[in-house]
Amino acid sequence: MSWIDDPAFTADEPFGPQTLPYGVVPGGVAVRVGDRALLLRGLALGERLEPLIATGALDALLAAGRPAWSELRARLVEIVSAASAPRGAELVGLDDAVLPFAVADYVDFYSSRHHAENVGRIFRPDGEALLPNWTHLPIGYHGRAGTVVVSGTPVVRPHGQRRTSAGPVFGPTGRLDIEAEVGFVCGGPVASRLTPSQAVDHVFGVALVNDWSARDVQAWEYQPLGPFLGKSFATSISAWITPLEAFAVARVSPPPLGNDVLPYLAEERPWGLDIDLQVEWNGVVVSRPPFREMSWTFAQQLAHLSANGATVRPGDLIASGTVSGPARDERGSFLELSWGGKEPVVLDGDERTFLEDGDTVRITATAPGEGGSVVGLAEVVGTVAPADER
Repeated sequence: MSWIDDPAFTADEPFGPQTLPYGVVPGGVAVRVGDRALLLRGLALGERLEPLIATGALDALLAAGRPAWSELRARLVEIVSAASAPRGAELVGLDDAVLPFAVADYVDFYSSRHHAENVGRIFRPDGEALLPNWTHLPIGYHGRAGTVVVSGTPVVRPHGQRRTSAGPVFGPTGRLDIEAEVGFVCGGPVASRLTPSQAVDHVFGVALVNDWSARDVQAWEYQPLGPFLGKSFATSISAWITPLEAFAVARVSPPPLGNDVLPYLAEERPWGLDIDLQVEWNGVVVSRPPFREMSWTFAQQLAHLSANGATVRPGDLIASGTVSGPARDERGSFLELSWGGKEPVVLDGDERTFLEDGDTVRITATAPGEGGSVVGLAEVVGTVAPADER
């Protein structure tokens, strides 16, 4: 029996000893243990590991690479599994967790066939739902690292240019949306031209992401170069990063693309993750997107991202793209749930399409763990604040 007496710190709870996600609270770097956090400062972690968590951020740990990540996780499993509290152990609350690492670069992919086909049918009703390049390369765009914010940060309704029947106008978006996604936090040595098998050692952990989107701005600006201001105003990420090693038994084969891929994207045994997401809109569950339905793997995404010589650096955040499944209640955006606003979602008796000021969106997720346990991904939550009218 563990010395940590917390009913949420058991193997059948998302944040039991099988998960141990990393975050940063006012006392420094910590791991989440149930509904509390264990500060790493003061623990006897050894000469190699202690400097990696001494700076009050995960940056040094991200840069240290896979051997250090595995060594620290093994030591922490030993500490939290002990019958008595080790010297220096300090449990604190989860409140006031901050963005745990400096986001270097942010890239958002588009890896769900269901999402891509749904958006294609909504935005291009007279064209092909899926463009011909989609099954040959992981489609993505470079986002804005400086506007990645930690869960709980309010999201101010953005301004932008929109198309109307009278011509373009500028003002607050009327179609504020979410994208429920899974993000991969990169680490290890700076590298380029990664193979899919090498890419695995450049992923430290996994977190939930909400890529807020202004659909009316996006629809006007995205051709021919893709998203810009409709996406760059805010991206929310969980405060706690679940180590990739925690997902050892959650590996699943991705859905087939329907054609061969070029050799630099080929994987001998491709695997995705069996993660179940849940989207709440003002406390009402409106969707349960299945991450196992994603066609392109994060290893292929990193291989493609770096194929031209671009580097993968510690702190890079690679988001999957909207997670959507084949069923209506598995769609990971309100654009899809309301089919472009034509099929409102009933929310506590009210018909809704896109977000209103004061709305709160909360995304959570779990995956299967070893021995029938449950691996948790910390929530990502945000509330819409009114537009700045300056």
